[in-house]
Amino acid sequence: MLRRSFSFLVLLLVSLCALAQAPYYPDAAWQRKTPAEAGINAQRLKDAIDYAVANETRNPRDLTLNHYQTFGREPFGYAIGPIKDRGDATGVVVHRGYLVAEWGEPLRVDMTHSVTKSLLSSVVGVAFDRGMIKSIDDPVRDYVAPIQFYDPAPERNKSDHLGRSDFLYLFETPHNRTITWNHLLRQTSDWEGTLWGKPDWADRPTDKPAEWLTRPRNKAGTVYKYNDVRVNVLALAALNVWRRPLPQVLKEAIMDPIGASSTWRWFGYENSWIVLDGNAVQSVTGGGHWGGGMFINAYDMARFGYADAGGAGLRLHELVQQQGQETFPGRAGERFRAHRERHQHRVRRSGPRRRGGRAMDRAQGDRRIRETAARRHGAVEQVARLFLGHFSKNMRLE
Repeated sequence: MLRRSFSFLVLLLVSLCALAQAPYYPDAAWQRKTPAEAGINAQRLKDAIDYAVANETRNPRDLTLNHYQTFGREPFGYAIGPIKDRGDATGVVVHRGYLVAEWGEPLRVDMTHSVTKSLLSSVVGVAFDRGMIKSIDDPVRDYVAPIQFYDPAPERNKSDHLGRSDFLYLFETPHNRTITWNHLLRQTSDWEGTLWGKPDWADRPTDKPAEWLTRPRNKAGTVYKYNDVRVNVLALAALNVWRRPLPQVLKEAIMDPIGASSTWRWFGYENSWIVLDGNAVQSVTGGGHWGGGMFINAYDMARFGYADAGGAGLRLHELVQQQGQETFPGRAGERFRAHRERHQHRVRRSGPRRRGGRAMDRAQGDRRIRETAARRHGAVEQVARLFLGHFSKNMRLE
């Protein structure tokens, strides 16, 4: 009897410890903790926030003016998407799922510029998880049909159109035919062409104008080049795979499941419209280089960042993979917990999925679970640093 009682007590203590350490993903009403409750040094956290506020960029808050003082000075650099002025320095700090600090106006919707690329790549990731993209090493050309521009005011003199194609072919040159999804996602494609009135060479051009049109192409996958024209090519290719507006895909597959608000918007350009299945559809951008991109508040951005970094021991792609198969009951936090309980012991694939790939064995699956748990603290701290901005080298949260 004593042995049974002792065993019951041990099980009870283990259960209580597990409950006490249960990971938290924010519900609709995001729970808060003081720095002390979260085990964070309050003074160091305050110093970090003060540092972020004091080191606001010196660029003007009038972002239209800022554009024409920076990227707008490039060839073909005029803005073609919406631009919104920014306000006071704003941010939130998330620690293990809980809000532990916030400043400025976290509910204000702001441009996120190239953070949009993380959301775009996530939408492509959902397509991959659902089998719409069979392999990231497939040529993108195999997935993209000829594209018809949407022109609400077509040329009246049809003879002016002679000799020009009715379609846009993104991947028909010998070089572009070799480009894979992997190349576009890693910005190593060196895609050649013009999209939405922006030639590929006009984005952050080199200081040697004579070579802009004459330089030899780099073999796809060999040279990295940050380039928004090519990111917009990725967005248009993804639109052709989904055959529906990417903001709708993002909302249903990611933003609604993580409990984001309804105030975020993902914009394209005034001329980035195509005809798709008989409808006029706008292709969104992968940043705000010429305007447009993701406009979102700090809370929603933090939800996405926390989920994408592995918050609550769950990677974002695992959630959206399940979202494509069934509807989660209840609130966002309950959806995450329910999914994690169902899948934390399931054997999963390792690395990028490929044709003929083998599933992990049980030992590999258990090791993946342990590695995910070990990364949890570091991943959340990384998200906090993202929203704090620049930290001094010796600054620590704990």
